Amino acid sequence: MEILGSLWTGFATTLTPGNLLVVFLGVVIGTVIGVLPGLGPTASIALLLPATVGMEMIPSLTFLAGIYYGAMYGGSTTSILVNIPGEAASVVTCIDGYQMARQGRAGAALGIAAFGSFIGGTLGVVAVMLISPFLAEAALKFGAPEMFALLFFAFTCIGTLVGKSVARGLLMAALGLLLGVVGTDDIHGVDRFTFGTLYLRDGIGLVPLAMGLFGLGEIFFNIEQREKTGSVLAVPKNLLPTRKDWKESFWPILRGSGLGFGIGVLPGGMPAVASLMSYAVEKRVSRHPERFGTGAIEGVAGPETANNAATAGGFVPLLTLGIPTNSVLALLLAALMLHGVTPGPLLLLKWPHVFWGVIASMYIGNIMLLILNLPLIGIFVQLLRIPYAILSPLIIMFVLLGAYALNNSVPDVIMTLFFGVLGYLLRRFAFEPAPLVLAFVLGPMMEVNLSKALIMFGTGNPLYFFTRPISGVLLALALVVLCFPLLRALGKRVFHPPSEKT
Repeated sequence: MEILGSLWTGFATTLTPGNLLVVFLGVVIGTVIGVLPGLGPTASIALLLPATVGMEMIPSLTFLAGIYYGAMYGGSTTSILVNIPGEAASVVTCIDGYQMARQGRAGAALGIAAFGSFIGGTLGVVAVMLISPFLAEAALKFGAPEMFALLFFAFTCIGTLVGKSVARGLLMAALGLLLGVVGTDDIHGVDRFTFGTLYLRDGIGLVPLAMGLFGLGEIFFNIEQREKTGSVLAVPKNLLPTRKDWKESFWPILRGSGLGFGIGVLPGGMPAVASLMSYAVEKRVSRHPERFGTGAIEGVAGPETANNAATAGGFVPLLTLGIPTNSVLALLLAALMLHGVTPGPLLLLKWPHVFWGVIASMYIGNIMLLILNLPLIGIFVQLLRIPYAILSPLIIMFVLLGAYALNNSVPDVIMTLFFGVLGYLLRRFAFEPAPLVLAFVLGPMMEVNLSKALIMFGTGNPLYFFTRPISGVLLALALVVLCFPLLRALGKRVFHPPSEKT
């Protein structure tokens, strides 16, 4: 009852015309940011943070938070319609979401993404409200060894995205790792593969790489295919998920909510990791794993739910411990401190209206996003009616403008074009780019945590990872995932030997 009373106080603080308007503006701006390729919540919040200095504390926080989870909602749109992930968390959605669009089911994909995002975000907020202290205490046990083990386990799940050829998928993951180490080493300060250029010292940007591989590469490939076949994408008729879609998505949405929130609570637990893990889980438990990659709605529902649940989960360590788990939450921490509020265990005692006001605004924001996104599905789907001869140059223009606007950098545009050509060649020769991008994102994080862990151990002996319970269990699970295909093939040979030819 005490929690309900506190939540009611939060609603009383938030349910004023001024605060509702601020929440509405935040989620609308966040959705637009998610839809437009090349923009992201981190850069947008960094640009808008100075504008909140003159605002009152609660409106400024709810505005910035609305941008964050609004962007997580909107990121699925371009992934499904034009195969361009605006954020790393949307890369997994491209795999089956875009295939559904090509089959004339873009409306169902967008609908289940909107509902899954709403359910994952709402359940995540409920969990933040109920079990923040317990999960925050558990998150403190995750140091560098545990984060390395978690990321390594996530990395082994990339094998579920390799498509029909395991060798080609692993080759793409290796290329992603190689591209991820370009730049200055964060631990030792050594330049790697920079070829003496200042631009590469900061590493290769995720936005040029993702928009080039998925956006320009897809456009170039489709232009060639249309010249050969003259085919066009079918315009979908049903804009909402059917009863069958809901039946197939029910358990993926529930699993994605729990998995995403659990990962979001952990320091460094990015929504991209949550969406990847959800996709891997759904493919493992599915009775028809061969459907994944060809337009399985479970491959949209699970990851989209997981990344929004992870977004909500990140507020647990931020509000209760003062620990931001990613760059966006670090900016929200800066916003709190600008207003004289220090997040941590004393937040509920000194500033309870701040904690419960943010929680209440997240409830309201999720409802606003669902109300906004469902009517807009029809507008998004109408993009498919635009003739491809007009649509493709517009997409190329927005991709290149997004690449330039990120840092006002011409080299970013050149890099986007380079990866666009690479993306075309990968599609042309049947290589799947998703393992490359996800390895590119996870690889540097995994390397940094590995280096920190080995420095902590002092001896540099990797066997020390197995002396810590959490990292030992995660690494053991990763080894099981790696060895499972080999054991399954060996079991088939033992119990079902091939018949001898006479």
